[in-house]
Order: sequence, then structure tokens, then C-alpha cells
Amino acid sequence: MTTTYTSYKLITADLTKSLERVSEQPDVARETEYYLSKIGSIKTIDDFFADGRLYNYAMKAHGLEDMAYAKAFMRKVLSEGIDSDDAFANKLTDGRYKALVESLNFARNGEAATSFDRAQKGVADKYARQTLEQNAGEENAGVRLALYFSRMAPTITSGYAIIADEALAQVVRTALQLPDEFAATDVDRQAEAYEATIDLKDFQDPEKLAAFLDRFTALWEVNNSTDSYDPLAVFGSSSGYGISSDLLLSINSLKLGGR
Repeated sequence: MTTTYTSYKLITADLTKSLERVSEQPDVARETEYYLSKIGSIKTIDDFFADGRLYNYAMKAHGLEDMAYAKAFMRKVLSEGIDSDDAFANKLTDGRYKALVESLNFARNGEAATSFDRAQKGVADKYARQTLEQNAGEENAGVRLALYFSRMAPTITSGYAIIADEALAQVVRTALQLPDEFAATDVDRQAEAYEATIDLKDFQDPEKLAAFLDRFTALWEVNNSTDSYDPLAVFGSSSGYGISSDLLLSINSLKLGGR
């Protein structure tokens, strides 16, 4: 049986080719063709929400498939944009929401929001990457975690960013050999522990990040039997990552100075 380490290395050895294979899958190709043929005609947030197929594609592309049902929440994210410090997306610790706005910035660009490459090919590329990660998770949740972490790690700037995303936290806890019970300790203490143990700047360095993920994949293999766990249990659902609404509110309250 292929190990977590080996599977991860096989996928990332030629990531471009791996993504091409995913993009050529019939279901992915069909949804991407639809998205690219329609998104340019979307001029308003109302138009975007009115086409469920487009909306769901963009949500999955940004790892927010599990939040697709929360349309009022997502409308607030898109309506307020990211130009103001008080914008809703900027108050959320989870960077996926800001990334969605960066792709489809109706608040800043109005009717031209969907004309930019980041709203078209950029979203399609993100969709392929999300699908690659989900497909990998069907075989081995550790590989999916490693792929996700490799994509998100450069955006980690604080211990709170790790806590706010259970997938990131799972990788870090495994690499540091921390028990799952650590996640139940005080949020501030968790953040301090992560920042004291890890130089977060290392995640900006490809070689240091690769070494960190080598350690994670090796330890994941030791701690998880590849034929006895449920991959979906690691992520909480079959799509996307993230945190519960209660934890999200808790983290954001701390970030904004509330209690």
C-alpha cells in the first residue's frame, strides 16, 4: 500500500500535470466549461446568487462548499468587499472569505468584477486544486491535509490562524505530536504555544515548508492506519474545511477585542 508520504510526493512531484488530469475529468470539465461561459455575463451580486450552479462552483473553488447554504452570510461578505478595515471579510479570521472577495470583488469593481482573469481562469484553477485535494482525500486523508496545508501555509501569520482552521490545526498538532485534547485548551494558550514552537516565517520558505510536511506525512502514517479510518471524519464533511460557527464567532470575538 502506498504510504501517505509517497502519495503526497507523487502528486506534488509534477503538480501541474496532476492538476491537468483533474481538469480533464468529465464532471470537472463540464462544470468549468459552464462557469467560464457564464461568469462574464454576471454583473451584480444578485445575478451571482441567482445562478446556483455558478455560485456553488465559486464556493467550492474557494473551499467554502460547506458554507454554500449560508447565503445571507455570504452576501454580506461579498457586499462589503475588503477595502475597508471594517468590512465583514476583514473581520473574519478565516482567510477563505477574503480570498472569495478578491476573486469576485463586486464591491470595488461593480459590473466589471467578473471580467478580470482572477474571476474567470483564477477561479477555475482554484476549483481544480480543490477537486485534486478532495480526490486525494478519498484515498488518504493525510494526503489531502498535506496538500491543503501546502497551499494555505504561506498565508499563516499567527497562531490564531491555525486555530481558526481545523485542517491546518490537525497538520500542526500531528507534526508537533500534540494530542487532540490540546485543541480543547484555552485559545490564547494554544496560539501562544504554536507561535513559540514554530517560526511561522518558515512557511514562506518552500524548502522549510517541504521539510515540515515531510515530518507531518511520516507521523500521520504512524498514527493513522490507512485502511481503518474514515477520511471524511478528519474534515467534518465531504467538502471544504473550516470550523464550526461557534468557534468562528469565538475566534473573531477574541480578534476584535470582545469576550
